[in-house]
Amino acid sequence: MSTMKTLLEQLRVTETELRVRKHLLDFSEEDVDVLTQCRAQVEQRLDTIVDTFYGIQTSNPEIATLIGDADTLDRLQAAQRRYILDLFAGSYDLEYANNRLRIGLVHKRIGVEPKYYLSAVYLLRRLLVENLADLVSEEDQRKRVIKALDKLIYFDVTLVFETYIQSMLSEIEAVKNRTEDYARALEETVAMRTGELRTDSLTGLTTRRFLHEALQRTLKAAERRHEPVSLIFVDVDDFKHLNDDRGHAYGDQVLCELGKVLKEAARGEDTCVRYGGDEFCVVLANSTEEQAMSTYCQRIKRLLAERLPNVNISLGVVQTGPDNYASADALLKHADHRMYQEKTVKKNGLAKH
Repeated sequence: MSTMKTLLEQLRVTETELRVRKHLLDFSEEDVDVLTQCRAQVEQRLDTIVDTFYGIQTSNPEIATLIGDADTLDRLQAAQRRYILDLFAGSYDLEYANNRLRIGLVHKRIGVEPKYYLSAVYLLRRLLVENLADLVSEEDQRKRVIKALDKLIYFDVTLVFETYIQSMLSEIEAVKNRTEDYARALEETVAMRTGELRTDSLTGLTTRRFLHEALQRTLKAAERRHEPVSLIFVDVDDFKHLNDDRGHAYGDQVLCELGKVLKEAARGEDTCVRYGGDEFCVVLANSTEEQAMSTYCQRIKRLLAERLPNVNISLGVVQTGPDNYASADALLKHADHRMYQEKTVKKNGLAKH
């Protein structure tokens, strides 16, 4: 009973809906009467009709393959007998409708294509009409029976095909859900990998790969607002000696701590980048060169001195805007040059002011 309710509810088939469908086909009580009057006569020919039907069906190799073994054929023949008797039983209520829905569901599940189902309906209808020609002698009565039978078969086909359609929609929905799940998983994978590419695994800073993107974004915003932008190039002095003397673990510790210092000194709109090895860049939005040197650079030097007193850095600071704006490549080249200038001054033992 629960299955019946499920099928009927899924397709919203109610007593009212059945009445509407019968009305649309002009299936009346008179049609019910003429069909029930033939039941006993049809029952006499039942085995002949079913045997002929499946003899023709199994002669088609494709249909024979669908039917399969002898046990399945026996079950199908028994079901066909019940169906033919139902056609002439006179009770076309919810239970009758549910049986038609179940037929459609079973046909779809075992892979019977609509063309095979429709050809079977056509064949059964033809066999019934041929037998009714012998069973009903009075011509007008026979015409009324065939007309009523056609209406009922149409009624059945609409129900069966709705289960086909419902099943296909369910399959489409399932495929859609699987596709959406796959797309979400793919997006998450891409996001994760993009995040891994964007973020340096050692320092947690933005990677060099996305430096140009961040710098160009900051420059475009600065041009719209007519604001200056400063770029700082940072390099750890004698980093190779630190690695050689105290080991790579200590070198990594220095880089991590410097990364923390750069982030701590930066503002929310600034971008801190590990450029590669022991080189870093910081993009300062709405900042002049003087502000960068007097505020940001002094702060990172102070923080670094507190945490790693034996580590020194060299800084190259350049500004662009607000009147004219250099390209990202030009800024990087200029900041790198200034950083090496400072490093050279240190090596020559000169003080930088």
